[in-house]
Amino acid sequence: MGKIVIGTRGSELALWQAHFIKEQLEQRNQIVELQIIKTKGDAIQHLGFDKIEGKGFFTKELEDALLQGEIDLAVHSMKDLPTTQPKGLKISALSYRDLPEDWLIIHPNAIDKNQLLQLKENAIVGSSSSRRKSQIIDFRSDLSLQDIRGNVPTRLEKLRTGQFDAILLAAAGLHRLNLDLSAFKVIQFSPKEFIPAPAQGVLALQIRVEDQALHQVLSHLHHPEVAACTQVERKVLQLFQGGCHLPLGVYCEKDSQGNFHAWAAYAENLNSSVKRVQMSSSTNAGLAQKIYEYLKNS
Repeated sequence: MGKIVIGTRGSELALWQAHFIKEQLEQRNQIVELQIIKTKGDAIQHLGFDKIEGKGFFTKELEDALLQGEIDLAVHSMKDLPTTQPKGLKISALSYRDLPEDWLIIHPNAIDKNQLLQLKENAIVGSSSSRRKSQIIDFRSDLSLQDIRGNVPTRLEKLRTGQFDAILLAAAGLHRLNLDLSAFKVIQFSPKEFIPAPAQGVLALQIRVEDQALHQVLSHLHHPEVAACTQVERKVLQLFQGGCHLPLGVYCEKDSQGNFHAWAAYAENLNSSVKRVQMSSSTNAGLAQKIYEYLKNS
C-alpha cells in the first residue's frame, strides 16, 4: 500500500510510541511518516483530569484527523481511549504489554523507612488520576494529594525541585523512555495490590473501519493474548460507563493453563472507601460482568 501517515501527540512518550510502531511497519517494507497533533488534554495543563469535561481528551483530535483523512493511523495509550469507538473508526491492533503497574517515586528528603510505603507522614503526593488518588489514600489516609500535570519528564522535574514529596506514574512510560530515577526512591507496586488503569501499558492502533488494506498490514503487529486480557479490563470500565477519570482499576492476566485472573479496585468517589475484588475463570467470557456486579453491589 501507499504511504501510511501516523498521527501522534507531541510528548516524548507519545513520540516514542509512534516511532516504535513506525519502525515495526518499516520492517514490513511500509513507507511511514509522523504527524503531530495537539489534543485538549495537552492544551489544558492547569486542571486535573477529573476537572476536564468529557471523555477522550487525549484522543478526540487524533480521531477527528482520522475521520477527515488527514492521517491513516492513530497510536494511542490504550488506557486513554474511551471504551466506545466513534462511528467509522476501529481499533485494528494492540501492541505488546509493557510493565502494567504504577510506581511511587519519592524525593530523597521525604523517605521515612518506618512508614508504610517508606514515605514520610503527611507527605504531598502528586497525581491527576482519581484512580491513583483513591488507592494511595486507602493505603495512607494521612497523605496530602495534589494535582500534577505535564508530560513524564516535566513531572519528574517538579518532584526533583521539591514541589512534591512523591509522585505516582505509570511504570510503562518510565520504562519506555528509559528515564534515570537514581536520584529518587522508587516503590514498585504490584498490579494485583495497587490496581492499574484498564489496558495500562498497551498501545492501541486505531484506523478507519473501511481501511482494509491497512488493517491487513497491522494484523501482523497484533497481540491476541494481550487483547484477551484487556478485553476484560475495558469491559468493566465500559459497564461503569466511565472514562479515565473514574476511580477504577482493573488488571487481568492469563496463566499457562489458559485461566484468566482479574483484580479490580473501585471507589464511588475520592471520599469513598475502595472496594476490591479478585476473580478467576477458565474463560474471559462473562468475567467482566461478574466483577462489575460485585463492585457495584458490595
